[in-house]
Amino acid sequence: MKVAVWCTGLLGLLVFGLGLAVSATRGSTGRNFGYTADPTDRLHKLVRAHGNATEYAPMLAVLILYLGAHNPGTWLMWTFAIATICRYLHALGMILSKSLDAADPLRFVGALGTYITGLILAFAVVA
Repeated sequence: MKVAVWCTGLLGLLVFGLGLAVSATRGSTGRNFGYTADPTDRLHKLVRAHGNATEYAPMLAVLILYLGAHNPGTWLMWTFAIATICRYLHALGMILSKSLDAADPLRFVGALGTYITGLILAFAVVA
């Protein structure tokens, strides 16, 4: 259960950390509402990274905690960790990329890993 709790906590830190980064950037730029449609704009990238994290992290956390409470095997605990790492890779790929219009390897690996691990976790719950 420790791995599940740690992964869930890290997912929470990701969501709230990105939210804090959005708020801080809004404060430093004076843009309290919205963001420009410029895919190279730091605020745009942070808002999208936060939005994407909030789309996937909660469901991953639910799946991880549920499975973690039912004596998961080692392979499943590795899946928890990989899912969490993939969420961080995706966020880093969005924030560090020059533009959201261009492909980014971190973002790609993070997204693909999220889909794969998410499906594995969902299947493990219903199987």
